[in-house]
Amino acid sequence: MIRLSLRERIVVFLEAQAAEAGAARNTTLAYERDLNDFAAFVEAKKLDVLSLSRDDIEAWMIRLEAEGLAKSTRARRLSAVKQFFRFAYEEGWRPDNPAMQIAGPGKAQRLPKTLSIPEVEALLEAGREQGRTVQDQIRNRCLMELLYATGMRVSELVTLPVAAARGDPAMLLVRGKGGKERMVPLSPPAREALAAWLTARDAAEEEARLAKRAPPSRYLFPSASKEGHLTRQGFHALLKDIAVAAGLSPARVTPHVLRHAFATHLLERGADLRVIQTLLGHADLSTTEIYTHVLEARLKELVLGHHPLARKP
Repeated sequence: MIRLSLRERIVVFLEAQAAEAGAARNTTLAYERDLNDFAAFVEAKKLDVLSLSRDDIEAWMIRLEAEGLAKSTRARRLSAVKQFFRFAYEEGWRPDNPAMQIAGPGKAQRLPKTLSIPEVEALLEAGREQGRTVQDQIRNRCLMELLYATGMRVSELVTLPVAAARGDPAMLLVRGKGGKERMVPLSPPAREALAAWLTARDAAEEEARLAKRAPPSRYLFPSASKEGHLTRQGFHALLKDIAVAAGLSPARVTPHVLRHAFATHLLERGADLRVIQTLLGHADLSTTEIYTHVLEARLKELVLGHHPLARKP
């Protein structure tokens, strides 16, 4: 019987994650990095993965802390190891799961950076005028309006198929992490910007077709990149230019910050947290609950402003 090494077992685990769990490539790569660190520890200690104990895993966690790694990094690495040993148990490699009862270091609660409504409005206005050509300006306006109107991840935005945008839709079908799909509504300004971009995009594509320069693209935001669509890096760079044009520090403006602004502004206006969870595509409500700082601030303001005992005599 062939005996697999720890690193060979890690490869089997990663392949199963990609095939069965539908893990995104970035998630699989993160698992691989974290598990390879654990494998290096196990190999250096000359331990056997099939018999190592909870104490051995905790010794690894102590070493990570001694290296000065952040709580969030240690928590992520332990999560990868927990997933691996759960898989090992389910596959029958081990009769137990030594990582099951290990408590993680927890993550430092960081409030998401966001932008005020006037700052987002300045960005949207700047997006209308940013671009070398009129077509670029129409596209950039559409990108900005869609991102803020839907709270999409930048990867979801740039990979949108053009078919999803046909017919003046009131909602877009978005494919998120792990291939999960969700519907997100479009605001009137976003629908208007989308219609204008489709007209400009289709005209440019027809011109390219007649000149036999390029075949039709399946993406809403096509480009000459090897992916065939506007890249995340390309949109990041574009957003920095728009931030400068809007009079904002480019260090403060990222696609993720606009996603936070989307959620924060909805909560400020009374949206339900579970609705925000659905729109953002969060699998777990606990991920969305970080936005409750907005509700806490608003409730505090209401109490201090309206409770009779909070008023100064």
